[in-house]
Amino acid sequence: MAGLAVSACAVPGPGEAPDGIYDPNEGANRRVHAFNKRIDSALSGGEGPGLAASVPEPLAEGVANFADTVSLPQTVMNQILQARLGRAARNTLRFSVNATVGIAGLFDVASQIGLPEDESDFGETLYVWGLPEGAYIELPVLGPATERDAVGKVVDLFTDPVSYLVPTPDRYYATGAKLADKALSRARYGETVDSVLYDSADSYAQLRMIYLQKRRFELGDESAGEEDYIDPEALDTEGF
Repeated sequence: MAGLAVSACAVPGPGEAPDGIYDPNEGANRRVHAFNKRIDSALSGGEGPGLAASVPEPLAEGVANFADTVSLPQTVMNQILQARLGRAARNTLRFSVNATVGIAGLFDVASQIGLPEDESDFGETLYVWGLPEGAYIELPVLGPATERDAVGKVVDLFTDPVSYLVPTPDRYYATGAKLADKALSRARYGETVDSVLYDSADSYAQLRMIYLQKRRFELGDESAGEEDYIDPEALDTEGF
């Protein structure tokens, strides 16, 4: 992991590579992309709507709210590491409100009182620390990333405070909710995702472009303008 982080420092930044895309391992990435598409097709029900699409909206919203709530401790930890203490304090308050008044996070009461959802991850922490994004990479199951974000995903897997502070089996409920939220988001944005994965002439190149634009916009990178912004939830469903 450390070697991956170091290697990312030696590659062109988004403004230096041709078309803002640095993808030296495109052949291997395309093979992983084809594998991910097969998994997506199997889990999303092929041409049918799939089981997730039949879940009532109130239940799906409750799952999404709970998944967001149990993700907040890790978000707060990353925002502290980023020295964004104001955002960390707001998310701490958001967690407190939704975990109590929101009945264990099933209802998003915090957004209604001016504490909207504010996500972060270790990939963003590395960005704040000045690590370049590195090459584009598509990960098995987890989907598109950059070398920097790939490191962030690995670190996030092992640094979730919930996994250390919450006893079993309760900690597994949090993991289950996050996975269920991914599946439900895939169903909710099915037409958008399908248009990218199955209707475009080159789904790999299309997904790569959209992911990089979306991620750079999220991080505030000047190489991505607001006109390039894509709804992050709609394309977060490539990873499962």
